[in-house]
Amino acid sequence: MENEYFASINEVSKRLSVPAHTLRYWEKQFPVAIKPTTGAGGRRYYRTETVAKLIVIKDLLYKHGMTIAGVKKLLRDGKLPDNTDELLSAMPTSAPVAINQSVVLPVGGAEIDLAINLLKSAKNLLQ
Repeated sequence: MENEYFASINEVSKRLSVPAHTLRYWEKQFPVAIKPTTGAGGRRYYRTETVAKLIVIKDLLYKHGMTIAGVKKLLRDGKLPDNTDELLSAMPTSAPVAINQSVVLPVGGAEIDLAINLLKSAKNLLQ
C-alpha cells in the first residue's frame, strides 16, 4: 500500500476524544488488535484499520458499557465487529436482558439473583 495513511497518537487522541495515555493502555490490553507502527524517537503511528478498531473498542467500552474483559473475549473469539450495530443485531433477543446504558446484554437468572441479594445487603447496611 503506497498511499497508506498513518495518524499520530495525538491525531487519534483528538479524533476519538480519548487521552493519549488511554490509547497506550488499550495497546497493552488489546495487543492483537492495536499495533501501532513506531517512528523516529518511538512515536506511535496508527494505520487506518487500527483507528477503525479503536473506534469500535471505544464505542463498546464507553457507549455500550462493556468491560475490558468483554472486549478481550470478543477479540479472542474473533468476533470484534466492524461497527457496534453488527454486534447488537447479533445478540439473542429471547434471553432475559439487563439494560446497561443503551445496550441490551443477555444475563441469566443466577446473575439477577446475585444482584438482588447484593442490593438487599446494601440496603440493610444503609438502614
